[in-house]
Amino acid sequence: MPRFRVAVFSVIATILSTVSAFSQEAPAEPARKPQPPVATPKPAPPLPEAKLSFQVGNVSLSGPWSGQQLVVTDEAGDRPHDVTSHVRFESKPAGIVAIDEHGHLSPLGNGTATVTATLSGHRGAPATTEVTVDAFETQPAIDFPNEVVPVFTKYGCNGGGCHGKSGGQNNFRLSLLGYEPWNDHEWLVRESRGRRIFPASPEHSLLLMKATGEIPHEGGIRLEKGTEDYATLVRWIRQGMPYQEEGAPNVVSISVFPEERVAEPHSEQQLAVTATYSDGTTRDITRLATYEANQEAMAEVDDAGHVVLAGETGSTSVMIRFQEHVAVFRATIPLGQKIDKLPQPNNFIDELIFKKLTLLGLPPSPLADDATFLRRVTVDIAGRLPTEEETKAFLASKDPDKRSVKIDALLDSPDYAAYFAQKWAGIFRNKRTKDTYQRGTYAFHEWLRTNLEANTPYDRIVGDIITASGEIGRNPAVGWYRAVRDQKEEMQDIAQVFLGIRMQCAQCHHHPYEKWSQDDYYGFAAFLTTVGRKPGEQPDEEIVFHRRATAAMQNPNTQVTLKPTPLGAEPLELTPAEDPRQPLANWLTSADNPWFSRMLVNRYWKHFFGTGLVEPEDDMRVTNPPTHPELLNGLAVHFSESGFDLKELIRTLCNSRTYQLSAIPNEHNATDTQNFSRYYPKRLQAEVLLDSIDAVSGASEKFRNQPAGVRATWLPDDQFNSDSYFLTVFGRPSMDSACECERVADANLAQSLHLINSDTIQQKLGNDAGRAAALAKDTKRPDAERLKELYVFALARPPRPEEIAAATAHLEKKRGRASEKPDDELTPEVAEREAFEDILWALLNTKEFLFNH
Repeated sequence: MPRFRVAVFSVIATILSTVSAFSQEAPAEPARKPQPPVATPKPAPPLPEAKLSFQVGNVSLSGPWSGQQLVVTDEAGDRPHDVTSHVRFESKPAGIVAIDEHGHLSPLGNGTATVTATLSGHRGAPATTEVTVDAFETQPAIDFPNEVVPVFTKYGCNGGGCHGKSGGQNNFRLSLLGYEPWNDHEWLVRESRGRRIFPASPEHSLLLMKATGEIPHEGGIRLEKGTEDYATLVRWIRQGMPYQEEGAPNVVSISVFPEERVAEPHSEQQLAVTATYSDGTTRDITRLATYEANQEAMAEVDDAGHVVLAGETGSTSVMIRFQEHVAVFRATIPLGQKIDKLPQPNNFIDELIFKKLTLLGLPPSPLADDATFLRRVTVDIAGRLPTEEETKAFLASKDPDKRSVKIDALLDSPDYAAYFAQKWAGIFRNKRTKDTYQRGTYAFHEWLRTNLEANTPYDRIVGDIITASGEIGRNPAVGWYRAVRDQKEEMQDIAQVFLGIRMQCAQCHHHPYEKWSQDDYYGFAAFLTTVGRKPGEQPDEEIVFHRRATAAMQNPNTQVTLKPTPLGAEPLELTPAEDPRQPLANWLTSADNPWFSRMLVNRYWKHFFGTGLVEPEDDMRVTNPPTHPELLNGLAVHFSESGFDLKELIRTLCNSRTYQLSAIPNEHNATDTQNFSRYYPKRLQAEVLLDSIDAVSGASEKFRNQPAGVRATWLPDDQFNSDSYFLTVFGRPSMDSACECERVADANLAQSLHLINSDTIQQKLGNDAGRAAALAKDTKRPDAERLKELYVFALARPPRPEEIAAATAHLEKKRGRASEKPDDELTPEVAEREAFEDILWALLNTKEFLFNH
């Protein structure tokens, strides 16, 4: 049975003291005496200065239903800040415009008025703007796509959990997020004999009475009577439910003010959103757009675009959506501490990270010591622990460049290629669904490993996979086409893996958070429509080839046939003889492609730093902005200009002082999760952890159909998960998808129980040929020397004095028990071995061992 140890924790009580204030009755007034001369009162301190401005110049409102959101900024001080919610608005003369406390303008009548904003308790001129209202007496025709459908989106009526889901809800359907307004109009006005609309009395329409809760509605009250949005729907019904005037302009883009701001913790920011139309006109849509905070723990936003920031230091963003258009507001929240000292930058990564930390006032942790760095970089590059010899040599070296030298040595080692080959094998779904696939999965893994070892440029690796033809024995790169067989799924994997674009949503509807439409989806998938397959030389294997046919794919919704079209580009004219995968690969790997390099550097950044500059790492949309945009762009340019050199990218990342910072937080950065003010510890991957336990315990794992001594990081495909419960419970991916999220990195109870009490771990500890047994037998060596060996193997550092003392005490305790009560079961030899097994077991269960730090 394993031996358990109980840790005793001390509890410190906090004593709160209260101070009471006492008052005494005023004494009787003394006899009148001559009074000293009255001192001249000191002048009151000057009021703080405010420098107020509106985000717009003169404002023009046309018609009775127009409006404009004003944003008031105080530009006094170190940085501009929003005061919209704190100023007093005034409009003169009266009767032209109304303005609410949030700065939203509404017309009252034709004319020109001056609007001022004054900040109480501050000196300085008020902000002023001139507002002109015309055509107030008109009743402009309402625009269904641009005015009515956004109301349904704003209140969630056309969301995926309500009437926007496939088939609708309770016999009423709307297009998802309003991306098909023509269908919405048809379903509202004509479906079910138009029973949802009551033109004679719009307020009694079923559409409105359910939304306002006047009659039972499963979705609850969604809309309040008397609001501007309620009035919009009433007007639309009263006007006869028009769709859109012929030739009416459509929205081509939206923008937000401000786009970015450095703001104090717990501050506020009012947003103003503007739509630009196809005829060049603009319109304020702040009250019609929808808002979503990307990190709700850092910011909240209401449906009027009013943002309230939390106290967490870092960057956050708010996504704004109107129809298929999106915009993003970014906020940086500083801590504000003075930074007296920063590590000397080693490359442009450090310059940009330290620049952001200085802006935030977030002091970084110091550099990690040599032992910590050695273990960290060896795990991250080679997927293993440093050997005893490597550790001793590195710690003893006086070479000032020894860290760079070690990085180069690890990149030149076969372990680097094997470790990253298993990473890419999982991304490329190198899955053995049949025993007959073994030849192919082994060949594809070896092809990856060989290319990584030779440092083949990344663009060439990708191009070889995309354009692969032939039989897997002769061209292993075609293995990807066996793992991913459907044309649309192939397109989705290409977009997600190489571009960081998730196209799955656009298959059925316009992407809710991106600009991609169904036409973009099927036009991009058209590149894969001429991939042919025929039986190969071996059972269940095939030959991949280009079928001489016109590449095209039909949009099933519109029935339009689409030519191969790169994302965001024009369709290509290709002959049947041309394999469309070649121009796809050329466009994909071009240095001008805005996504290709950014996606790869973000993927590798996450591998080495624990969290991506964009999270998730393969979701690189406009509405999911990076925490460090300048750094992401700089890394992408560096990678492209290096000739897509993967080793050079790793060398750049690992040589940065940012990567080499300590994981131990200081008093300011313990909660930092996105600014890289310290190294973020991460649990060892399943394969690395299993290999590490084997290395420290002196045991070895046996894998089916693999030579003796093969490490888990060298395994070629998914089939070994079923042979090893350890790999499964610690999250080795089953390679069912192209997302690295399939690899479980979290710690859980099952893992803890397995480490503490599983037969697998106990057998490794108690192996007769293992390290514990060998150290127990080597009684001629001092205890301290033997214990040091254990620590060097497990943690890449010698033990601290208190650790030596604790371990020595345990050895003596075991020896004492054996000498006090000698018996056949607990001989001195057995006691010695059990003691070393105990110490080894304790080391394997420490966070220092289980995590890369």
